Amino acid sequence: MMHKLNLPDFAPSFREGKNGKQEIFDKIRKKFVRFTPEEWVRQNFLNFLVTTLGFPASLIVVEAELTYNQMKKRFDILAYFSDGNPCMVVECKAPSVVLTQAVFDQVAMYNMALLVNYLIVTNGLTHYICRIDHDKRTYTFLKEILTYEMLNKLT
Repeated sequence: MMHKLNLPDFAPSFREGKNGKQEIFDKIRKKFVRFTPEEWVRQNFLNFLVTTLGFPASLIVVEAELTYNQMKKRFDILAYFSDGNPCMVVECKAPSVVLTQAVFDQVAMYNMALLVNYLIVTNGLTHYICRIDHDKRTYTFLKEILTYEMLNKLT
């Protein structure tokens, strides 16, 4: 089930869970979680954010709940600036999932509550990043995912 992704390799820790299902260690949540194709993408992307792009692990939240229009939703990854303001939300899908408009609509809905300037959608193979201009109500697709340092300079 470990699909080769378009992300840097890393060596995660695995174990067999109580129910006989394989689990992967999440360094951000500091616990083992059920190993699924989507979780494989999430863990690889988290590793990429921290080790390659320089995001402080202490400023990343994984699988947290938010409320939008009185509906409870869960986002995959939310990164914060050191001043406590959120800077980027990431929606992860399994490698087999095609990144359609519905996926973009999902992350855009999360952003109605989060109001971050950067949205990323990834299935581990293809990654899209958008910069949102809330004042002009526009968005621009970027060619690359920005480092934490670059994001800090742009705010």
